[in-house]
Amino acid sequence: MKLIQRLSDKIEEEIHDAECYAKMAIELKDTEPEISRTLYQISVEEMDHMVRLHKAAAAVIADYREKHGDPPAAMQILYDILHKKHIEAASAAKAIQALYKEV
Repeated sequence: MKLIQRLSDKIEEEIHDAECYAKMAIELKDTEPEISRTLYQISVEEMDHMVRLHKAAAAVIADYREKHGDPPAAMQILYDILHKKHIEAASAAKAIQALYKEV
């Protein structure tokens, strides 16, 4: 399904952006505290976008299942691989966000 792939690409972008904003927030925390807080908040918002996109992808699959039964094996395998990759990347981004709170 092309829609799942497009949503997956956007999920990856949101996670990547969340990580970048969090890293920048940490770098600027001592010298630019206001900007740092703004960047951290944007990072958190990016993760919220990721969650919303993930829910949208899950809804597409649920809708497919309701209308057609189980998705084709290849589609399910692709989704499972991408989902695992997203979980790992999201965990890394959240760990960087946690560092912001510790610094």
